[in-house]
Amino acid sequence: MFMHNKRLQYTVRVAEPNPQLALMMLEQFGGADGELAAAMRYFTQGIGEEDAGRKDMLLDIATEELSHLEVIGSIVAMLNKGVKAQLSEGQMEEVELYHMIGSSGNSAKQALLFGGGPSLTDSAGVPWTAAYVDSRGEPTADLRSNIAAESRAKVVYERLINITDDAGIKEALGFLMTREIAHQKSFEKALYAIEDNFPSGKLPGIAPFTNMYVNTSQGDGDMEGPWNSGEQWDRIDDVLKAIPMDGGDGLATVEMKKEDLAVMTQLAARTISDPTANRTTGAELGAGPGAGRITDEDLGSAKDVTEASAMAAAKTPEA
Repeated sequence: MFMHNKRLQYTVRVAEPNPQLALMMLEQFGGADGELAAAMRYFTQGIGEEDAGRKDMLLDIATEELSHLEVIGSIVAMLNKGVKAQLSEGQMEEVELYHMIGSSGNSAKQALLFGGGPSLTDSAGVPWTAAYVDSRGEPTADLRSNIAAESRAKVVYERLINITDDAGIKEALGFLMTREIAHQKSFEKALYAIEDNFPSGKLPGIAPFTNMYVNTSQGDGDMEGPWNSGEQWDRIDDVLKAIPMDGGDGLATVEMKKEDLAVMTQLAARTISDPTANRTTGAELGAGPGAGRITDEDLGSAKDVTEASAMAAAKTPEA
């Protein structure tokens, strides 16, 4: 059960309306790294969590994220203050209303439907979606995802802080940004409270592939470090020589029933390609300048349309 306290978790003081800034703030309202996505991610994880400590933490943070949604939504509403009234009452000149619609949302639809209130979209008008909730029901995977989500949200808040000189908004955004740091710390503590938390899941990795580093991008810019070299890694630089890495022949095979194999044989015979055929195609019949080399059955050879066209043009006398 929830009870709503009408006081915000952090006081919102906006110096003056600014619809364009409100539009950017929507990123943390209905965006992929926004507060609603975070709240739903942690609620669904907490409800399904079996560990009492993690369940309590997740529900605490999920509920706080809803309070953060209220803070960022209030900022959007204050920045859009006056838009709803002007659109509803029609006191402005027509051209001014057109301008307001264009500046108070990422689309005319948003401005007309929400009238200055926060919409569940990101700053580009993309509707919020449950696809932002990437939980897997495995604590060691979900906690790592949560840590990354808090990190991404902090970076977005930093960028929003940098685009406004409104002191009150900076303070509120700074509070929200800092809470992302605190949540990350909680998630990391919870992760490392789980013994043997890596790799995620139950099944162990298969030796020797857990120690293998495959250097598949080679050339200028090759670097070595603890992520790909040293006693922890069996580094493979000659990739072609190393594959297939299971010691097999590297081919894909399947066991089929006799009746299926017979049908597949018929299909292969019906659709077989003749490597000696070189028939004129529709592309060649309609070939013009820039088509490159095409088959010319009349000449029994290939000709280059580009070169032929250039020569013909050179021989054509000027009008």
